[in-house]
Order: sequence, then structure tokens, then C-alpha cells
Amino acid sequence: MTDSANKRAKLVGGAAEMLYRQGVEATTLAHVAEASGVPVGNIYYYFKTKDDLVRAVIAAQLDQVGEMLTALDGRSTHPAQRLTGLLRRWDDMSDVVARFGCPLGSLVSELGRRDDGLDAEATGPIARILDWAEQQFAALDSPQPRADAVALFAGIQGGAVLANALRDPDVMRAQVRRLERTLSEPRS
Repeated sequence: MTDSANKRAKLVGGAAEMLYRQGVEATTLAHVAEASGVPVGNIYYYFKTKDDLVRAVIAAQLDQVGEMLTALDGRSTHPAQRLTGLLRRWDDMSDVVARFGCPLGSLVSELGRRDDGLDAEATGPIARILDWAEQQFAALDSPQPRADAVALFAGIQGGAVLANALRDPDVMRAQVRRLERTLSEPRS
């Protein structure tokens, strides 16, 4: 990775962390520079506006989701085990989710209040998970694979919102266990 690409990646990583912890509106470019270890003036070389930086974070989330789903596909040939693997990702993040919410859901929720295109772009990572989960449910011969995918992800997001609201990671863990039990039930 070149120095320029490395610096850009540091900025995107620092921005992702700050947006997750503080939200878009509360995060300044100075915060991003500090979190990235890059001088604030250098940000403008890579990103002309804060929205450009937010777009880069969304693109990075989409890449991370793609990598996660590819890894889940590689771990098992059975769709229910793949879906369980997806749930366990949120289980593994339960402590940080209790503190800051879901990194995907939080950004979508905040940007959803806007009407400038970023709101639609922010849905990309979640849409990718839903499409993947729908494929898994279809492979399980679900009569309604999209509805099952939406219900599963709604359960994840509901658990994340409540865990964050109550600052209790056990809420997220319990929701993951409940959703895992649902996956193990026979499909009708």
C-alpha cells in the first residue's frame, strides 16, 4: 500500500470509528484527524467535504460486510450454520453494541433523517446482508425467504437498539440466542 493509500485508509478508519462513537453530526474533521493520526489539513487532499468522507466510510462498511459474508460462506455449506455465524458476529460485538449501538444501524438511522443521497447510500451494507440472508433462507426452502431475512435482521437490530438503550450487552446476547433457536426450528 502506498503512503497515500495508507493515509487515506487511516482517515477512513478513523472516521468510521468516530462516526460510530459520536455520530455524523457530532464528529468534526479535527476529530477524524486526531483519531487517524493525520494532520487535519491532509484530510482535504483526500476528501473535499465531510460528506465525501462519510461516503468513503459507507463504502468501507460495504466492503467489510462483503468480506464477512464471504467468510461465512467459506465456513459452512449449510445455510442455517451460515445464518448462525451471522448472528454470532453481533454476539461477539455485544459489549460495544451496548455502548454505541450497531455500527450499520446507527449510521443508517442518523443519515436517514437527511434527504441528500447519503441516506440511500447508507442502506447499502444492510441491503447486502438482507440479500445474502434471503439466499440462505431460500436454500433452506423457506416459502418466504425475504420475509425471513427481514425478520432475522429486524431481530438483530431490535436487540442492538435495546442493548444500547439499556447499556446491557446481555440483552444482545439473549436476542442472539433467541434468534439461533428460531433458526433451529423446522420451517413450514
